Amino acid sequence: MKKKIALVTGGFTGESVISLKSAAVVEKTIDRSRYDVYKILIYPNDWHFICDSGEKIPVDLNDFSITIGDEKINFDGVFNILHGSPGEDGKLAGYFDMLGIPYTTCDQLTSAITMNKGYTKAIVDDIPELHIAKSLQLFANTLENKKRIESELTLPLFIKPNNGGSSIGMSKVKTWEELPQALESAFAEDKQVLVEEFVSGREFSIGVFRGKGTITVLPATEIVSSKEYFDFEAKYTAGVTEEITPGRMSEEEATRVSRIVEKVYEKLNCKGAVRIDYFLEKESGKFYFIEINTVPGQTETSLISQQVRAIGMEVKEFYSQLIEEMFE
Repeated sequence: MKKKIALVTGGFTGESVISLKSAAVVEKTIDRSRYDVYKILIYPNDWHFICDSGEKIPVDLNDFSITIGDEKINFDGVFNILHGSPGEDGKLAGYFDMLGIPYTTCDQLTSAITMNKGYTKAIVDDIPELHIAKSLQLFANTLENKKRIESELTLPLFIKPNNGGSSIGMSKVKTWEELPQALESAFAEDKQVLVEEFVSGREFSIGVFRGKGTITVLPATEIVSSKEYFDFEAKYTAGVTEEITPGRMSEEEATRVSRIVEKVYEKLNCKGAVRIDYFLEKESGKFYFIEINTVPGQTETSLISQQVRAIGMEVKEFYSQLIEEMFE
């Protein structure tokens, strides 16, 4: 008998548009011979499923079920592809935990911690061979904090919302005159802001997932952007960025990166598929951790999909492994 899988998408943030694109790919790629898939759209005060007829069916939040005609559908598990809040910050995970429904992504605690870039870096900072750019975590846009930045950090800087995704609200600051506007943009997206010193290096993104009981580190993708950094436009506009999979690394670098990111996955108690962004510093080759994404994009051209295909695995099989792993 086929398992009933809820494919959750939508969301409460600007990332919802990316979530919908990811869900469309998962919906058409997932193995329908093994799973019945129901796309559940989650918006503030509006959780629903749309039937083939176009009828909008509300979700019963008491048990996360839907009723189509006379049939009540309870889900065996959840394929979570909801980027940002509430799918990536632990809110949905906590809800599903209380209901006893398994899901494909990290648990409530890991999701909440990894959504916060500053807290995540504090946890992984002691992993051997992993380096962290010097930074400040700010909780208010004050004159005192601006003075702290100027006295404690060196230009250029990256200013980014601490809990955001898709590089929304992120800026690169080359002069102190640019700092106020950059802080304003970041604080417009979040109550916490991370200010980091710029690391000059080659940028990569690498997928890691647990399937069939083992952790698999995928080939890294090298990000070569015509923009100064990998911002929202570079991530989602065709032709702006060149993505090279597998990325250009020496055998030593590839082995070292694989060793480090597996430790990150384990240290943060990750589940399902995650994507870790990092730099290899130009002069030294040192690994600099940027951030982790616990609900990585699954669009046709997403980095994870490229990396899965690079190891000779069909994306359909990848999805099946994520689903089966959550039932273990």
